[in-house]
Amino acid sequence: MEGIIRENTDEAQRQAEFIVKAHDALLVLERKAGRKLKACVVTFGCQMNARDSEKLRGILDRTGFILTEEELDADLIIYNTCTVRDNADQHVYGRLGRLTGLKKKKPELIVGLCGCMMQEETVVRKIRKSYPVVDLIFGTHNLFTFPELLARKLSGERRVTELWEGTDQIVENLPVKRKFRFKSGVNIMFGCDNFCSYCIVPYVRGRERSRLSRDILDEIRSLSDDGVKEIMLLGQNVNSYGRGLGNEMTFSQLLREVCAVPGIERVRFMTSHPKDLSDELIAAIAEEPKVCRHIHLPVQSGSTDVLRKMNRRYTRSDYLRLVEKIREADPDISITTDIIVGFPGETEEDFEKTVSLVKEVGFDSAFTFIYSKRTGTPAAKMENQIPEEIVHKRFERLLETVKETGEAACARFEGRTMNVLAEELNKEPGFVSGRISHNIMVHFPGDRDDIGKIIPVKLTDCRGFYYFGERVQ
Repeated sequence: MEGIIRENTDEAQRQAEFIVKAHDALLVLERKAGRKLKACVVTFGCQMNARDSEKLRGILDRTGFILTEEELDADLIIYNTCTVRDNADQHVYGRLGRLTGLKKKKPELIVGLCGCMMQEETVVRKIRKSYPVVDLIFGTHNLFTFPELLARKLSGERRVTELWEGTDQIVENLPVKRKFRFKSGVNIMFGCDNFCSYCIVPYVRGRERSRLSRDILDEIRSLSDDGVKEIMLLGQNVNSYGRGLGNEMTFSQLLREVCAVPGIERVRFMTSHPKDLSDELIAAIAEEPKVCRHIHLPVQSGSTDVLRKMNRRYTRSDYLRLVEKIREADPDISITTDIIVGFPGETEEDFEKTVSLVKEVGFDSAFTFIYSKRTGTPAAKMENQIPEEIVHKRFERLLETVKETGEAACARFEGRTMNVLAEELNKEPGFVSGRISHNIMVHFPGDRDDIGKIIPVKLTDCRGFYYFGERVQ
């Protein structure tokens, strides 16, 4: 087990001490203001960012802030940023522009930025130069130092900036404020070693680091004791979990261990890279009834030539064989995917191969993206960048195909009775909304008392990608 990264409990304790200091500094500010102060965390991007934001909220809550969803009401605003695509960056810049006006009215307002955008040097330079509204900057590698940075800012430091190029630390024992009391994400690994040619993630999230299984399972047992029924195992590529841990445990073995935790009724995971999805994992998915009948398997392109340029390390045929194996093990499983349109050098023939693959697989749904050039990635330097007009036409055609295949796939459940985990009240009075194991949303009659319960519902009315249903009890 030499070289394995163990979770740093000493650092967790150190940060807990800074929470106390931040709390004391907050009390001083609240006495000056004559009221309790509020904090808001806004999340951009992926499930891992959402889990990070739960940690930020937990720290703010423990410090003594009242948490709010309304930015205009907040005294402290944190943007947890994403930089996978350029439009994510632009959303943040737009928000900061609006906050500049708000801060003129509320000069005591504290604005913080963290997450993947902050790991890009050019972005941070731009923030420092053009957005004086920002008071606090930190990145993905030192998110666990947020209590320390917050204490410094609340104690009067003008602008607090601390960015790390990387870390070998895993610090998970910090407060968490979950969005849902009955379900939770759990980080099983951090970073990515795949270096797809279009992707900035390995540069901003760092190299792969897996948590020890005992630490993961201890966290899940604690969540179960707290009433959590559904777990989402999170990693940039969960299929490669365990590398660097010797023979400690593979992802499929971990999945089975999580299913054995008493009280946990559903287990999901995200995201799977096709090149690492093993027969052992397919067997675990099929054999463990607690594993949800849904797998997100990004294909990105249906053209082997484009996949090679993307450095995806599988072919079109490899992907189709993998889908066949999955469906042989579980014919009813839902498969969703990610697809990029307009990758440099993509020909019309390449694009048609993507369209035909979507039809052949019959995805339940697909997240479709226009290629976004990210500075620092190999793809950004490639020749034959596709003209915007052509890309948008292809994108619209792909959306139509995904809509057709997705609606057909979703309709197969009509008339069946499925268990639904009720997640939230619907905007329509007298209804609640939740998901079946296949990750499809269902709206059905219910009230607040149903939230967090798993309820059998007959799916009576398919509305494309979601259902209305009737309770059967």
